[in-house]
Amino acid sequence: MPPLQSNMRTALATSAALLWATSGAAGDFFTLTGHGGPIMGIAVSETDQIATVSFDNAVGLWSDQTPVWFDGHEAAVNAVLFAPDGRVYSAGDDFTLRVWGADGSAQAVWTGHKGKVVSLALSPDGSTVASASWDGTIGLWPIDGRSPVFLTGHSGPVNDVAFTADGTGLYSASADGSIRLWDLSLNSERQRVIEHGFGVNEIELNENAGWLAYGAVDGGTRVLDLATGNTLADLTLERRPILSMALSQDGTTLAVGDGEGYIMVVDTPEWRIARDFRATERGPVWALAFSNDGTNIHAGGLDPRMYSWPIAAMGEADPMATGSPSFLQAADTMPNGERQFMRKCSICHTLTPGSARRAGPSLYDLFGRRAGTVEDYTYSDALDGSDIIWDEDTIDALFDIGPEHYIPGTKMPMQRITEAQDRADLVTYLRKETAPEESSQ
Repeated sequence: MPPLQSNMRTALATSAALLWATSGAAGDFFTLTGHGGPIMGIAVSETDQIATVSFDNAVGLWSDQTPVWFDGHEAAVNAVLFAPDGRVYSAGDDFTLRVWGADGSAQAVWTGHKGKVVSLALSPDGSTVASASWDGTIGLWPIDGRSPVFLTGHSGPVNDVAFTADGTGLYSASADGSIRLWDLSLNSERQRVIEHGFGVNEIELNENAGWLAYGAVDGGTRVLDLATGNTLADLTLERRPILSMALSQDGTTLAVGDGEGYIMVVDTPEWRIARDFRATERGPVWALAFSNDGTNIHAGGLDPRMYSWPIAAMGEADPMATGSPSFLQAADTMPNGERQFMRKCSICHTLTPGSARRAGPSLYDLFGRRAGTVEDYTYSDALDGSDIIWDEDTIDALFDIGPEHYIPGTKMPMQRITEAQDRADLVTYLRKETAPEESSQ
């Protein structure tokens, strides 16, 4: 990934407060603050800007500390990349790819996938975007707007894609446990690279050095020799699953993030684990990217901030999520109704009036409100114009049978509260906490 711009003065933040200072240089610790949900993906452009995508449905394009928000996705955004022409591509849980101008203007919405899109790659000549989708297909999208081609053959969700250096091939990793190489001149499978036995989540390709690294659900972290297919290095530790990978631009450093919150930094010339850093006290590392000069690793997880650590001093700055996120707090620390809200609702919704950068609308003044009527929120077609009125019965039904059954087509996540008392406690808590002040007296 390209570096932070030399004239982009990101400053060393105080580790206690995790706040931006006003000046600094490459190799400093810093955070980017503004998202309203977990950070799912990170990219860095050739013009030295950082892009982040989040569970809050937004893309953030950062200049120093200030983001330009790209709003339009109707569900969590999982992947982002920059094109050399300045455009930004993103994809997410709404099954779409979206094309943005550098000013945040929406230029195109690409549809065709029937499942969430979790990874993007740009061909070396910049002519094609590849997408990995949980519908089991790989999308090939000409940037000139011609119709996409979908590669089929995986028997499970596709998690990651990577173009070969000459653009004639594409590697894919899937939950079916395989890594495959596709011939893009024929749009067919060229080679079954490996059958791991467990789902493969991440791949990083370095054709110049002749290897491909992958990370899997079972924690397997291995490097394959492209010429022989043999294992060049086995970096597997007793942690799982592997959820993110990034390769420095010079190919000498590989970063691996896992579900237990660690970032492993690997010296690729010697295949030596140089550092093994606890990046977050709670939760996984979902997103990784390097600064262009390789001095910093940018990372994202449950914390709504992006963190960037200088590799040389990773242990000297605080990790992400130093406090326990509200939705992970123990049951005995709060009343049951509040606990149900924290577990099922808080990552998407606030209880306070006014807009907030979250995946869902504010729940303030919820009772008696018609569904789909918060003015500053973009609803799914299923809720836009709905005749549902939120009250004890409708909220209970929502969590009893699950949003996907109660409101087919909603972008609410699939979840249920199976115990009637838990649902009743949640309803009581929401009535109390979301009532306008004058009516709660």
